[in-house]
Amino acid sequence: MLSKNKIKYINSLKITKFRHENKQFVAEGSKLVKDLIQEHFDITELYATAKWSEENSELTENLQIYLVTDAELKRISNLTEPNGVLALANIPSMPPGHEMLPDDLLIVLDGISDPGNMGTIIRTADWFGIKDIICSEDTVDVFNPKVVQATMGSIARVKVHYDDLESFMKSVPPDIEICGTFMDGENLYETVFSPKTILVFGSEAKGISKELLPLITKKLTVPASGNRTHRPESLNVAVSHAIITAEYMRRQNQ
Repeated sequence: MLSKNKIKYINSLKITKFRHENKQFVAEGSKLVKDLIQEHFDITELYATAKWSEENSELTENLQIYLVTDAELKRISNLTEPNGVLALANIPSMPPGHEMLPDDLLIVLDGISDPGNMGTIIRTADWFGIKDIICSEDTVDVFNPKVVQATMGSIARVKVHYDDLESFMKSVPPDIEICGTFMDGENLYETVFSPKTILVFGSEAKGISKELLPLITKKLTVPASGNRTHRPESLNVAVSHAIITAEYMRRQNQ
């Protein structure tokens, strides 16, 4: 049976302050938890239904597992319909972003605040084999439960680093091109990419920060098609990231 203190502690990890203080985060759902186990994340406790525990006994034999009822799981879950298991894991230590200069493509996120967009960007990066993302310090916490959930397990394979982006971008060698996304940029499908490229995506509301603008060496845009009079003001940042990253990777594979 879950104690009141344990329930309080697990629920406190929904808040950034307590995640940072305790250096732990919550992951839940069968696929996500199994991905973390398989990628050797430091999982300290598992809370699982008897059915889930029995079905995954080989995977969890060396882990501390507590059996809970569906009702108990719901008391600690962030999901409307909990999916059998919840894990507490230690937040891994990450080097600062300036140590992650690219061999080919590096993704940089400036002020991304929406957890769903953040999680989708990480998932897309994982699809294309991108191992590292650098974020501004005001970007949403990657271990926010909604971000973790939206990654669909990709958080187990993509490392997210936080840093002062202005300092980082000033340190980038001249052979690395820094491309930013803008409404009035160069047509994505006509641009020539450098073999070493940083793609910078700005916040949903404000775009790329003004202090970073002088450090962008190429402006890119995803061109709208057709002659419609009315269209959205901009693309969703996760969609823009997916389109531009896919086009970059397509060029590299030609």
